[in-house]
Amino acid sequence: MGRIVALVLLVIPVILAGYGIKLMRDMLFGILQPPFPFLWLQFLSGALLLVIGLGFISGFVLHRDKKKNKVQDRFNKNEGK
Repeated sequence: MGRIVALVLLVIPVILAGYGIKLMRDMLFGILQPPFPFLWLQFLSGALLLVIGLGFISGFVLHRDKKKNKVQDRFNKNEGK
């Protein structure tokens, strides 16, 4: 059951990042999507979705690897120091 929850937690940010890439691609081709009044706003929203999605995935992977002690020493800094 825990693996299914982890999979769902990773699928949602992947979908957000994919939609962000789609918004940025549509802006480059001049296609304005309905909720956005300007192309530049559509591109910024797409970039924000992409950064949030990739940031969540990379943080999830880093946290998992820290628990298994598979990261370099610079990532294993103690929180109390």
